[in-house]
Amino acid sequence: MATRAAAARAVRVPLEALEARSREPSRIFSITRWGLVAALLAAPLAFGAVQPWAWAALLVVALGLLLLWTIGNVQRGVLRIYGSPLYLPVALFLVLAVAQFYGGITLDSYATRESIFKLVTALVFFFIAGQLFAKAPKALWRELGLAVTIYSFSLGLFAILQFFSSRNLIYWTVKSEGWTFGPYVNHNDYAGLMEMLIPMAAAYVLSRPRRDPRRLLLAFSLSVPVASVLLSGSRGGFISLLVETLVLSWVLWRRHSGDGAGPFETLPALGLTAAALLFFWMAPNRIVDRLGGLANLRRTSEITYGQREAAALDTLRIFREHPWVGIGLGSFETAFPRYRTFPTNLVWTHAHNDYAEALAETGVAGGILIACALLLFFRQAFKDLNFRLRDEAGWIQLGAVLGCCGLLVHSLADFNLHIPANAAWFAVCAALATAPVRAATHRSETR
Repeated sequence: MATRAAAARAVRVPLEALEARSREPSRIFSITRWGLVAALLAAPLAFGAVQPWAWAALLVVALGLLLLWTIGNVQRGVLRIYGSPLYLPVALFLVLAVAQFYGGITLDSYATRESIFKLVTALVFFFIAGQLFAKAPKALWRELGLAVTIYSFSLGLFAILQFFSSRNLIYWTVKSEGWTFGPYVNHNDYAGLMEMLIPMAAAYVLSRPRRDPRRLLLAFSLSVPVASVLLSGSRGGFISLLVETLVLSWVLWRRHSGDGAGPFETLPALGLTAAALLFFWMAPNRIVDRLGGLANLRRTSEITYGQREAAALDTLRIFREHPWVGIGLGSFETAFPRYRTFPTNLVWTHAHNDYAEALAETGVAGGILIACALLLFFRQAFKDLNFRLRDEAGWIQLGAVLGCCGLLVHSLADFNLHIPANAAWFAVCAALATAPVRAATHRSETR
């Protein structure tokens, strides 16, 4: 008997040590996961992280999160990496940029180096988010959805209050020459961020049980961030939200066709209606007139759309003269004055068309990699969508997909992907949209 007891104690001690060891990396992963969320929430508040100190800090944070994730794997004793079909094209795109820098295939080596740092930041966020939320418990996805919902409401409320109580001041103190809105120097950049936050918040609301008493309140809370986008006067933001709404309506119709429209299907309509009423109640006439100009963009009081069209065409001229590997990532500002065909006193740092600018800077090589990445993304994001929508994680993934779609549409007339905070959010949304999730164990009566 004594021998058996000793043997049992000998077995129990290693098992307890193993369990304690397994809990420790789990704690590190949890810290890393919420460190990632905290960085994403803080980055837009630093003027979109456009200033050197802000994007440099974002890079340091990204590398710190990668180090924590690595330490967690070392302590666990197993390096577990969840694969993604997007890893290959994005890694090759980074290799292309590095080859441009070290091979001297760039018109501005300093700008290319800075662009590589920013690209690395976004790719690290993409990788870390994909690893930390892959097959994560649905409670973590639920907490993420709630955090995004509260954040989008709070940021929208702040932006609205600042709009009505200050004259082109950020945080009521920082003066800017641009059309500021919220914490951003440019209202279009603010709209770009909200295009990613609003769909994730809406998806979280749709994932809530029908008996949840907070569900309707959460649905109406979406009216604040939506109204803030409309109030910002960003026509690109308005169009992107409209595209996201159409895609969401199509997904819901495909999923519930034949079931009849019930309270579940009316939630998006209620939120949009409340947002429209709130907007038209608050909006000054100049904002309403500006959005009304969508029907006739070429004759609006703002001439920048015509300039953006000319700039995009001129950017494609750069591509035609440097077709294979481009002029170097980040070199647009250096090259553009030579190719510009219209008069302007403005300094064009970007083409206001991310696709044309990417072709000019990386050529056919970069264009092929971007096209492959987009095809793989949409294939993976909409794969088995009806099955994934049986669980909360699937709904948050749908919101991330819609956010990516909205920003990709907006990128036709702007450069949100060159705003570090927005680029980080886009990378994380892409990772969440394509991450493997735990199989739904049952079909909830609430969905």
